[in-house]
Amino acid sequence: MRSPVQWESGVDDMSVEEYRKAAVDAVQKLSVDVGIPTKLEALKEEDLDFLAESAHADACAPGNPKDASVEDLKNLFRKLM
Repeated sequence: MRSPVQWESGVDDMSVEEYRKAAVDAVQKLSVDVGIPTKLEALKEEDLDFLAESAHADACAPGNPKDASVEDLKNLFRKLM
């Protein structure tokens, strides 16, 4: 069975890295297509401490695939600004 990425790209012989990139590209395209904003204009630098500390302390944080420090989370939020 072909994956949605393979249907979209029409390529069956992708390397793992090519497949991963195609999957990320497909999700980014879908996000744009359905109108999910790529930037959060309301986000302010002075909000980052609270947001990052709250995200770090969240009960769901241990379930994330990658550990992130408060500083990592601030940098992630900055990318959304």
